[in-house]
Amino acid sequence: MALRNAVMAALLEGEASGYDLAKGFDASVANFWTATPQQLYRELERMAGEGLIAARVVEQERRPNKRLFSLTEAGLEAVRAYVAEPPGRPTAIRDELMVKVQSADVGDLTAVRTAIAARVERAGAKLARYERLQERLLDGRTEEEHFARAERVGPYLTLLRGMAFERENIRWGETALRVVEGRLAPESRP
Repeated sequence: MALRNAVMAALLEGEASGYDLAKGFDASVANFWTATPQQLYRELERMAGEGLIAARVVEQERRPNKRLFSLTEAGLEAVRAYVAEPPGRPTAIRDELMVKVQSADVGDLTAVRTAIAARVERAGAKLARYERLQERLLDGRTEEEHFARAERVGPYLTLLRGMAFERENIRWGETALRVVEGRLAPESRP
């Protein structure tokens, strides 16, 4: 999948500046796609050049003018075509922490423990962000009410997947920490 597809998916929420997209990427598509602000800005320029998005300039007092991007009809057609394509191969995990854990028995268990703890902390922070977003999306409704009445269900479904992913990171990390800490405990050593 190309970054452009994730950008177009984010722009389905409405017009946004490059800054807003970079900032809001965490709240809209970061649970399944990440990009740096520089990557986003480069992609926005390419997409504008290809006619997939349009930009309008908004003049601001005491601040630089900003450009707001929106999907063009060609961009909407590109989204429709992309959605119609069969998905590629399922995602394969490529995770440096897993390589370190796989090698932990001959390495520095304390360093591995620190890395796992950091992963659990990051997953907890992301899950908390996703839960706040969930509250905003539901706006006092149940999930069933949201699915029945929301204009778009895709953002909520991908949010649920991101939440499940972070919960699993936490569950695995807590298990891994118990095992590694057991190995580090002086009484468990021969």
